[in-house]
Amino acid sequence: MSELTLSEPEVLTGHTDMICSISIDRIDTGRNAALAQIEMIMQQLDDVSTLTRSIGGKTALDWAMKQDFRWGGWLMEKPEAAMKAITRNLDRSIWRDLMKESGMLSLMDAQVREQWYNSLEKDDIPAVSKANILSTFEQLHQSKGEVFERGVINVFKGLSWDFKSNTPCKFGKKIIVTGLVKYDRWGFGFNWGWQRDQLADLERMLVLLDGKPVPDNRTDITRRLSDHIHENRHSNRYEDEMFVIKYFQKGTAHIVFKRPELVDKLNDIIARHYPGALSAR
Repeated sequence: MSELTLSEPEVLTGHTDMICSISIDRIDTGRNAALAQIEMIMQQLDDVSTLTRSIGGKTALDWAMKQDFRWGGWLMEKPEAAMKAITRNLDRSIWRDLMKESGMLSLMDAQVREQWYNSLEKDDIPAVSKANILSTFEQLHQSKGEVFERGVINVFKGLSWDFKSNTPCKFGKKIIVTGLVKYDRWGFGFNWGWQRDQLADLERMLVLLDGKPVPDNRTDITRRLSDHIHENRHSNRYEDEMFVIKYFQKGTAHIVFKRPELVDKLNDIIARHYPGALSAR
């Protein structure tokens, strides 16, 4: 087996710096300054509403909102509940941006990313502060190897063993997936289901193992394949530097790996998680 440790530069360096060049102090002070100004604006609106109500002009909920659109805004609600919701919404957006800019999302497979995003929808998300940012990303940084390997294992476990090419103990020269495409009288079409996530995760793992930047989701393998199929409805073959993909009318696709040395590294990871599953090369 070739040795692969997830601390090696070829895998992670350049993609998962703890928080890249983001200024934590700027985020911390900016977030607190913004909330203070929002609270001041709310108080000013309340003062104006008191004045306009005293002269028969009702409140800001009446004169500042479009007709039939009196719901949906927090600035003119009771300060205690409003500030809690506004703070949570602001912190949620900042955490999302931090995860994206840090490079940690590129290490996560679709399942782990969904768990992360779901955690941000809860009411008890941690406040954005210098201490919480440092603590969170220190933990993520320390576990990045585990996160990456778990992504590889999840992609591997997602394969169907109904096909001989999909070996239950390793990635072979090719894999076969079902439901990646559809076919009708106009030709082939791309299915945007869980198969899309599986293929995108596979490319992400191979690109990281190759020491290259992960493609943006607007230019990843699924987007390129979808565009190719859309522009060539009667073609049944796609090729790039990582894969040769041949797809069939019944919806299955044969994905051939063009970089066997990267597949070997995937299999090294599988072997570490399932000792004895692979014989030594």
